[in-house]
Amino acid sequence: MPLFDLPLAQLRSYTSGITPPEDLGPFWDTTLAEARAFPLDAAFEPVENYLTVIDTFDVTFAGFGGAPVKGWLHLPANRDDGARLPVVVNYIGYSGGRGLVNQDTRWAQAGYAHFIMDTRGQGYGGTLGHTADPHPSAGDVAHAGLMTRGIATREDYYYRRVYVDAFRAVEAAQAHPAVDPSKVVLAGVSQGGGLVVATAGLTAGRLDGVIAALPDVPFLQDFPRAIDITPRGPYPEIAQFLARHRDSYESTLGVLAYFDGVNLARSATAPALYSAALMDDICPASTVFASFNAYGSGMSASSASGTEKEIEVYRFNNHEGGQEHHWIRQLVFLRKILG
Repeated sequence: MPLFDLPLAQLRSYTSGITPPEDLGPFWDTTLAEARAFPLDAAFEPVENYLTVIDTFDVTFAGFGGAPVKGWLHLPANRDDGARLPVVVNYIGYSGGRGLVNQDTRWAQAGYAHFIMDTRGQGYGGTLGHTADPHPSAGDVAHAGLMTRGIATREDYYYRRVYVDAFRAVEAAQAHPAVDPSKVVLAGVSQGGGLVVATAGLTAGRLDGVIAALPDVPFLQDFPRAIDITPRGPYPEIAQFLARHRDSYESTLGVLAYFDGVNLARSATAPALYSAALMDDICPASTVFASFNAYGSGMSASSASGTEKEIEVYRFNNHEGGQEHHWIRQLVFLRKILG
């Protein structure tokens, strides 16, 4: 895939033209208050993972509407009794679920608690999932995918439910006695990266403990530009939906504004390490830079020097991004944060 987006020099200063809805904050205050009215009911059941160096727990907690959401919690088996570990809350890419019990334990191998959130209604591609999406809007008329499910209203849009799940996953991770609730790291690739950005923004001022965000080639950023220029899914699901629903463009963008990572990133305060790939035709680099450049920009002028943030650019990569190279970069970044 050749370079098709803006040159890197322009990306460095690119900002989205999207405007946050005036009631963005109150909408999410109400949404999260409704979700937190349900008991979290975080349960951790030890399971066999066939590994000698990792202990694994099958997790269930209450997400949007109190519906059960699954996950895994991996812990280093050689941890000290009573020790409380920093935790990496890991979100999954589009179509994937939490996977098999021992499929991804790398953060636990690095000495962290590793909490993997299953994604409701997904797990049909990539990695296996175990969480249904029982919401009535799941059966609405939509493109054959998830991007337009419930998109007629902000209340019913699919990602309202997923963002709530992601927020409550942090609370669930913090509930385990082996986890240090004051040292939560958010991590994810693609859709997972988009959930990192959203959760970093939504937890700021609402939930303590998030100390770092690692959005890797994040999805769900700068919807207006992404819909216009992205040649490869999932963003084209929205374009294809609008090709048939020709009178729904403005109303659709109005709904998506409440879920656009660019708008939510402004509220984030945790130090962040982004990544972007210049040949990415799934999450174009301009949409990633729109989010990066907005990240932390809503902080008050009294907030010292502002939010610490860095971005790693992989010039010759598509949506795979930096992969194993970037994980090393993340480990170094976290060592600096944790001291």
